[in-house]
Amino acid sequence: MTDQSRSNDSIPTPTPEELREQVEGTREELGETVEALAAKADIKTQAQQASAQVKSQIQDKAARALHLAQDKTPKPVREKAAQARQQLTETAHNLGEKIQDKTPQPAREKAAQLAETARGNRGLLIAACVAVLAALFFARRSRGC
Repeated sequence: MTDQSRSNDSIPTPTPEELREQVEGTREELGETVEALAAKADIKTQAQQASAQVKSQIQDKAARALHLAQDKTPKPVREKAAQARQQLTETAHNLGEKIQDKTPQPAREKAAQLAETARGNRGLLIAACVAVLAALFFARRSRGC
């Protein structure tokens, strides 16, 4: 028995404070390990992160392509396109004003009511549009066009 007591005496016994510190350190390591395993198991989050990364890459490439196209487009062509855009905007605005001026007030009020109803029932409006398109498609298909 004296041999056992000597071997136990040579290993220092940790104090309660040291044991608490060891337990706390082990808990922290275990918590980090569990978090890492949970992150690896969370496929939805991984997919979202991958999707965001791909989206960012695509946006960067699109921006570079746009700048490259702008740089390669001669200045006179860009100026002509800007003028055409401005002219088209003005023409559309003028046309809208003419239509509004020539449309009788009751018709404008009815159109406003219809637009408001359509905004309130978008799902119904979309379903009706799909039904009309499907009917046109099948009617055209049955005629052999």
